[in-house]
This record gives sequence, C-alpha cells and structure tokens, in this order.
Amino acid sequence: MADSQKKKFFPRLWRIIKRTLIFLFIFQLFYILLLKWVDPPFTLTQLGSLFGGYGLKRDYVSAKEISHYAKLAVITSEDQLFPDHNGFDFKSIEKAMKHNRKSKSLKGASTISQQVAKNVFLWQGRSWLRKGLEVYFTFMIELIWGKKRILEVYLNVSEMGKGVFGIEAAAREFFSKSARQLTRQEAALVASCLPNPKKYAVKSGSKKIIGGPKYFWILQQMNNLQNDPDIQELLQ
Repeated sequence: MADSQKKKFFPRLWRIIKRTLIFLFIFQLFYILLLKWVDPPFTLTQLGSLFGGYGLKRDYVSAKEISHYAKLAVITSEDQLFPDHNGFDFKSIEKAMKHNRKSKSLKGASTISQQVAKNVFLWQGRSWLRKGLEVYFTFMIELIWGKKRILEVYLNVSEMGKGVFGIEAAAREFFSKSARQLTRQEAALVASCLPNPKKYAVKSGSKKIIGGPKYFWILQQMNNLQNDPDIQELLQ
C-alpha cells in the first residue's frame, strides 16, 4: 500500500470506528430509556435456554400483578440492602473476594440491580469484559429506572426453573396460579431456588430446597424485614 493510500485509509477507518461507537452508545442509551416503560423483548439468557433445549416459558406482568410476598421473598433471598445501596453492595463484594481467595467454590455478591443488568443486557459467564459492562449498565438502570422498576424487571426476566422465566411463569408452572395469588410459603420456595434454578428447581422437589435450611431462613427473614419502611415502599 502506497504512503498516500495509507494516509487516507487510517483516518477513514478511524472515522468508521468512531461513528460505529457513537451509534452503539446512542442505541444502548435509547434502549435503556425504552425499557423503563417497555418489557425486554428477549434476553440472551432466554435465547440460550430456548436453543439449549430447556425451552422458554415466560409471561411478563406488571408490579401490581405480583404478590407482595414474591417481592419480599426475592429481596430477602438475594439482596436485603436493595432499598439502600446504589446498585453495589461493597461489603458483600469484599466478603466474596476474601472467600474466593481461600476456597475453590466461588461465591458471588451480585445485587438485584447487577443481576438485572446482566440478565437484560449481557450474557452469562465470567469475564472482566462482561463484569465491566455489568458495572456500567447497573449504574445506568439505577440512575434511569429506579428501584421499583428494577425489582419489577427482575421478577419478570429472572430464570426461576429450567426454561421458566419470571414469577408469573413460575407461579403457573409450579402452583397453577397467578403471581398475584402466591402465598408467603410459595414465594419463599421459588426464591429458595435462586440464583441457580437449574440445580435447585421447585418442581424437582429437591430436599435442599423444600423443607431445607434456605427455605426456612427466607421465611424467617421475611418476618424480620416485612415492616422495614424502605422495603414496605417497594412492596406497594
């Protein structure tokens, strides 16, 4: 390639890259804003379940159509500081890092906000790239959506059984009722399967879940947290 051609090629390539990056930034910002009011059409995790042979059962519902027991159960199970943090629980992250340095079994510390960022915008797996993007999307949904919308999306997109996504689909699949009708015990049972519903499924009757320590722990913690004013506001 002649010197004159090189001088034209690289600036042109840089302009293409720059325009592409600007387009992607504007597109993802628009998508985040859109999802404040519109449910995600699909997620990569849902597509992975569908094409991976697990199937795809989902039925998005509004927050008003979800039992407050279900909201309380997932907050209790996954992120008790959800009303208070800005998307990241730094104390839990520090504890998880200390645990992972000493143990072969990896322990996570993702908040509900981080799980929503991963499930809606990203892919499953562990990598520094995905984790970095997760931090960005967590910050953005905390800034734009707010806690109630984040919790609503979490309850609609999270996998709660093999190929079963969202609390409405889980309620229909496991209890033959709507999410609005879930009892305290049923909500705690579904929450007991998180964050690994393929291993701990309600339908399988796993002894580690039904009647197990996590199930009873969630029920006890629900009693302890239900009168917290910040949590009460999220349950409305």
